[in-house]
Amino acid sequence: MRRWSRVRSVVNWLNLTTPAGLLATGLADGPARRSRDGLWISHGYRPAFPAARAFTLGSVILLRDPLPGPGLDPVGGVPRRLLAHEERHATQYALCGGLLMPLGYAVAAGWSWLATGDPASRNPFERGAGLADGGYQEQPLRAVWGR
Repeated sequence: MRRWSRVRSVVNWLNLTTPAGLLATGLADGPARRSRDGLWISHGYRPAFPAARAFTLGSVILLRDPLPGPGLDPVGGVPRRLLAHEERHATQYALCGGLLMPLGYAVAAGWSWLATGDPASRNPFERGAGLADGGYQEQPLRAVWGR
């Protein structure tokens, strides 16, 4: 494991976001499986919120994709770009105060929605994680905001 990945993993345990993420895996089809660089992957997340293909809590990536079969890589079939995007969110949890990040993210998503009609397009957390890697497209500002 790379040095920064190890630091991120420890920080996300200490700021309690990884334990919160592991608790959230109870809403998925199976237990979280250890992945690369201190990340955990959980497949089959069922609740409607958040309405994304994947989301991250601490160092835990929760995917809507079904659980791969026994003995298969927990990352199998998940696009590398999406995993890289979610890994950047794990880093953001370590850098942005842990359990305070969801509040900051909600404010940023609200601003983005007001500005563009899309909660990701002008959200600095999504932009920092790579909009395209997360499956998002940049939307133009609404006419009321000007150019």
